[in-house]
Amino acid sequence: MADVTVQDDPAQSRYDALLGGGLAGFAAYRLQPDAVVFTHTEVDPAFEGQGIGGALARGALDDVRARGLAVVPLCPFIRAWIERHPDYADLVRS
Repeated sequence: MADVTVQDDPAQSRYDALLGGGLAGFAAYRLQPDAVVFTHTEVDPAFEGQGIGGALARGALDDVRARGLAVVPLCPFIRAWIERHPDYADLVRS
């Protein structure tokens, strides 16, 4: 897997996946008082198949957990990723 850095960009309401200093993908969200609502995830086609999406999901969800917030996975990618990684299911607001 590529060496991906994931960072929150609150001004853009998204988590960015950075590879070599450049943007490789992002996960857009809406912030609520008690939850992060993920609405869309996109990986640059040039980086597909390199684990960028998974690293992005893990990094974003780890940050949400550290902030003590819940997740509302409206984005199909984030929802499917959580289903494949049940150790993150506790973050999903029921």
